Amino acid sequence: MFENKLDAKKLDELARGVFDKLPGGFQTMQHDMEKNLKAALQSAFGKLDLVSRDDFDIQAAVLQRTREKLESLEARVAEMEKQLK
Repeated sequence: MFENKLDAKKLDELARGVFDKLPGGFQTMQHDMEKNLKAALQSAFGKLDLVSRDDFDIQAAVLQRTREKLESLEARVAEMEKQLK
């Protein structure tokens, strides 16, 4: 499972993207707001049941191999059933 520690760089990029869209008057409060937003995002994402991209890709590859094996076995069973008839 994905650890509750999210990539700090990604959180910084997300927070920076939000603050870049704010009007100039809000820029003075940016540092405090950015810190609070990062904490809120980390808390929110920490409550989600997430997996890392690497873990997802590994499981997707395992699933693909499993599907291929299943299709192969189904074909073999069908051939054996055909021979028995």
